[in-house]
Amino acid sequence: MISIETILCVDDDLDFLDQITMQLEAAGYKTITGTSQKEAEELIQNEKFDMVISDLMMENADAGFSIAYHVKKKYPDCPVVIVTSVTKETGLKFGVTSEKERSWIKADALLNKPVRFEELKKVISNLSE
Repeated sequence: MISIETILCVDDDLDFLDQITMQLEAAGYKTITGTSQKEAEELIQNEKFDMVISDLMMENADAGFSIAYHVKKKYPDCPVVIVTSVTKETGLKFGVTSEKERSWIKADALLNKPVRFEELKKVISNLSE
């Protein structure tokens, strides 16, 4: 069982980032925030956290995939959740339900925006078991 206390949240949508961090903190989690892939990669090198929640498309279309890769390289057991509106915006569908998908995406869960906090709490609970 993984104890999740501190969550790194990364998103270039400041409204979404503020909303999700307020909800996480109200639920008892400590949050560390970043607003870009570059900032997230610096935080991964310099901070300790128990989970990552990251947007997919930021300054690069695959920023979330890159962040997940760097997290798993340094902290293989750290759960990574990618939140995205890519399916709504582009029609492109993908997931992390199979081992093959997880092997290249490097995320443990994928949520489509808008994200309901109850849904996110359930994912956090499942990934901490």
